[in-house]
Formats: sequence, structure tokens, C-alpha cells
Amino acid sequence: MNNSKNSILLVDPEFDPNTASDCNLLLKITGDSFSYAIIDKNSKQLKAVFDQQECEDISTDLAAILKNDSYLKLPFKDIKVSVYTPNTIAVPNEFFCTQDLNAYTNFFSEEQSDTLYTRAFARFGFTSVFNLEKFAEQALNTFLASAARYEHNAPVLALASTVEDTSLLIDFTVGSFNALLLDQGKMLFQNTYQIENAEEFNYYLVLLIQELKLDPANTPVLISGIIHQNDELHTCLHKYFNHIHFNLPPAGDIDHAILDDMPAHYYSSLLALDLCV
Repeated sequence: MNNSKNSILLVDPEFDPNTASDCNLLLKITGDSFSYAIIDKNSKQLKAVFDQQECEDISTDLAAILKNDSYLKLPFKDIKVSVYTPNTIAVPNEFFCTQDLNAYTNFFSEEQSDTLYTRAFARFGFTSVFNLEKFAEQALNTFLASAARYEHNAPVLALASTVEDTSLLIDFTVGSFNALLLDQGKMLFQNTYQIENAEEFNYYLVLLIQELKLDPANTPVLISGIIHQNDELHTCLHKYFNHIHFNLPPAGDIDHAILDDMPAHYYSSLLALDLCV
């Protein structure tokens, strides 16, 4: 294990970089963090996890990591990356038309790349149309051109694939959270919020309860990412909600032994990226 103030690297001591062709690389890029995981699909083992939180300038940090991290230069079998972007819209499948893709960009900000992506979420009844901010698109094209791109809520939706009832899913970084509301298998709401402290989280939480007309006593909350049992964020949730559960990594046949000394929910959404299609 190697770690610095805002980053951590966990590597299986038996990981052989020469087996990279059997491995999938998963990357998660938020507005203030960067993480990746290496999964050996042959041995079905998680081989490495890197996480850097509290990135003050994600564009600079992202470019530096992609350029300098030796693990990211390996010839992987598949590469998947989820990227935070403000330029996204969820189009109900009954209204989605491939001929109208460029019209959807009218909802995007001006700082957008030229490449437009679509991802179908048949389980939830919509297709996501998005592009990446220019710095992210440029960095990926320079260092990981073959990576399949997904928007930031794709891994959380993958975690939610078995959720049947109304549930609020919240995925945390140190300085932000992504909220996703599901009702009977349909996505009703999703948004990302930057937060400085628990007081700001409390403000947004109350706003979500009011605006979405949630019933806190009966709405399960599934949490993942950088949150701890009984910390300020967890305590804040308990002020309003009765049913709070940690959203663990996807159940499957991958051995996550290198995470045994870490809270299991830290990297749930990162590892769920492997389920995205």
C-alpha cells in the first residue's frame, strides 16, 4: 500500500504487469477526484486500486496522472471510463431519435467537445446523450484513446440494476455527492452537488427532500463512496432517514481481497463500472 495526503494506491503483490492483456482498466473521473481499478478477468481478481481525492484542479491532475502513472500505460483488454460532465441529458426511449442528436446539445454549456456519445439504459427506460468537457476529451484522446466513455452516473445506475422499490442512492467523494432517485425501476432524478462540509450537505439534503417530496421515514437510502459509519455526513442522513444502507461492490465472482482493510463501500461505484455496457 502506498498513500499520500490525498491519494492511496493498493496493489496485489502478485500482480504481474505482463498479464495486462487479461485485465480490464476502470477509471472514474469526478469534478474533484480520480480513481482507477485493474481487474484480472482471467484470475477474477482485483489487482490494483488507486484513488485521489480533493483535486483542486481536476484538469491538471488528470493530465498528470494519465501521463505519469506507469500502470495506465499497460496494454489492457478493455478500458472503461466514467467522467463527470455538465453536458448530459437523459432522453426517454419513446422520444429518443438518433437523427436528433445534435438538437440535444442545445441543453449543453458552451464549453463542450465536438464528440457526442450515447448510452442506452434499457433497464431504466432512457438513453443518455452527452459529451465531455474539452480538457477531459483531450486528455483521454491523448493517453487512453481506446477507452469506452460513460457519464458519471452510469456506475451508480449499474449498482442500482437490482433495486426495485423507491430508493435514494448517494455516491460521495470528499467534496461532492451524486444523488440518484429511483422509483419502481425508473430514474426520476439525478444531480451532482459540490459540498464543503456537513452543513452544506444538510442544506442540499433538505432541498432534495422538499423538492422531490420524499418520505424520509419510508425511503431507503443506499450510500457509497467516501462516507463513514457515524461521521458527520452519516449522522446528517440519520436526522431525516430511517433506512440507510451501505451500497457494497457488485455481487459477483471477482475477488476483492486487496480491499479487506478498506471500507467495502468506498469503491462500489468504481467497480460497478465493469458492469456497464
